[in-house]
Amino acid sequence: MYKTYFNWSTGKDSALALYKLQQSNTYTVDKLLTTVSAAYNRVSMHGVRVELLEAQAKSIGLPLTTILLDEKASMESYNAAMKTAMENLLTEKYTHCVFGDIYLEDLKIYREEKLKEVGVTGVFPLWKQNTKKLLKEFLQLGFKAITVCVNAKLLDPSFCGRILDENFLKDLPENVDPCGENGEFHTFVFDGPIFKDPIAFHIGEKVLKNYTSTKDEDDCYSDQPKSWDTSFWYCDLLIKN
Repeated sequence: MYKTYFNWSTGKDSALALYKLQQSNTYTVDKLLTTVSAAYNRVSMHGVRVELLEAQAKSIGLPLTTILLDEKASMESYNAAMKTAMENLLTEKYTHCVFGDIYLEDLKIYREEKLKEVGVTGVFPLWKQNTKKLLKEFLQLGFKAITVCVNAKLLDPSFCGRILDENFLKDLPENVDPCGENGEFHTFVFDGPIFKDPIAFHIGEKVLKNYTSTKDEDDCYSDQPKSWDTSFWYCDLLIKN
């Protein structure tokens, strides 16, 4: 079996992809890897507090490695940080890494090019699968997730801090991918078959954040092709001790 680490986002695509890999006789997933904003101590893009990320890793039963990124990290500095992390993982005999990507061709090509530089092979368990069917499968397996970030251009604030269920899927506008694959929304998974125990949390403040961006800006925090949407609703989650 290939020794594998997982590029973990805290969200539903990561959770479903990890579940599928854990059923495989080809890969053994031994570590989670997550990028974190050093300024805010939160998961990049999703805005989830590190305490909740750590609680996920503990419940999953896998060690967690975080990569700290500066608030205004450029793509150059991001690439350097990721390369250093991958080279360190190579010394631990990791040969493969996993992503929860589904449709984004440009992002997949970028990832594979960077992996090739260090001799690691990318694994994409959800690639090119129907996103509506994937979300239904996610729910049928018993996973539970809540939206923590939504694109204000495409979704109103009522979608932020909402539990994913069949009604959520029915209520999504037609122009929004069922898995938010174009960055329409991001989630935090708090229960399901990969967890020993549910992650206990309560909902905090919901805020609208606006970002300045231009097409010339070198931004490392986008996980989809640049659409230049700059307004997002965030729902803060607070861990219960």
